[in-house]
Amino acid sequence: MGISGSSSFSAGAEVCKDSTPEAPEAGAAQAGAVQAGARFESSAQTQRLLAERGYIADEALSISLFLASKLGRPLLLEGAPGVGKTELAKVVSQILGTELIRLQCFEGLDLAQAAYEWNYPRQLLEIQARGAGGGSVASGASVAGDAGGRVADLFTDAYLLRRPLLAAIDPARTRAPVLLIDELDRADEEFESFLLELLSDFQITIPELGTVRAVHRPLVLLTSNRTREVHDALKRRCLYHWIDYPSVEREVEILCRKVPGLSERLARQLAEFVHRLRRVDLYKLPGVAESIDWAEALRELGVERLDEQQLNVTVGCFLKHQDDVERLRNGLGGELLEAVGAS
Repeated sequence: MGISGSSSFSAGAEVCKDSTPEAPEAGAAQAGAVQAGARFESSAQTQRLLAERGYIADEALSISLFLASKLGRPLLLEGAPGVGKTELAKVVSQILGTELIRLQCFEGLDLAQAAYEWNYPRQLLEIQARGAGGGSVASGASVAGDAGGRVADLFTDAYLLRRPLLAAIDPARTRAPVLLIDELDRADEEFESFLLELLSDFQITIPELGTVRAVHRPLVLLTSNRTREVHDALKRRCLYHWIDYPSVEREVEILCRKVPGLSERLARQLAEFVHRLRRVDLYKLPGVAESIDWAEALRELGVERLDEQQLNVTVGCFLKHQDDVERLRNGLGGELLEAVGAS
């Protein structure tokens, strides 16, 4: 489960405390604050660093992330939309103080969009310049009398366009980035074959140039909403973790951390309501991200106690399909409110 941790509010407190540490002033060291460029030294320290950045991870997820970092293995994260898979990669890059390179997968994604392609317009200009006896577009050197030039000269690093996968293993990098391959299940199954060499050896073979190997291996996180199964060949190259919806208690803590000023009472009402709603057969169940959006909306509206009227006017914050919205407004919402004692 990707949402856990210790309680962030005091017993009997009216308002949840914001437990996310404030950024230290320039030039000042803040005790206990996460410093850019930290390393994962243990699972407990990994869990603490994530919590200090506002991401509540349970022990299992912290161990998986720690091992992925220590063993140099990609980590495949599966779970329902909105449970914090993509957010984890963002937080990890902040903790490590390194660049986040994100490849957003979609249907039809191919190697040219994901890894590399040749700069054909620039190559064409180079050929035309050589044919006219002018200077080289790439180097500025004179190539008069060499109308044809050498074809091999057109397939060099100067004409290579690096896409996210190749950029992540660029040997010129001075430190390892975090590579996020997001929503892998949206890509075609054939695309997974492009990833096998990268995930196993952290290298990409370019026929015209040879093999490009990472000097500093990126920390690779792959996410999937499991709209289809990921092939076993890819899974064998990764560590695996399933991020589930949080328990009521953990979701209360998440809301308290993410929505400063939200009352503890309202946070619990929202968490219990959403927890029960996820047991209903809806077209699209609300994730943690939707719970946070809803809590922020109610806070801005000055709502202190959830009732059916407030539920009906803010339903668009956590349900995004009209059939689900109508079902909630036509009796389901009232039943759930009554069940959580918020009516």
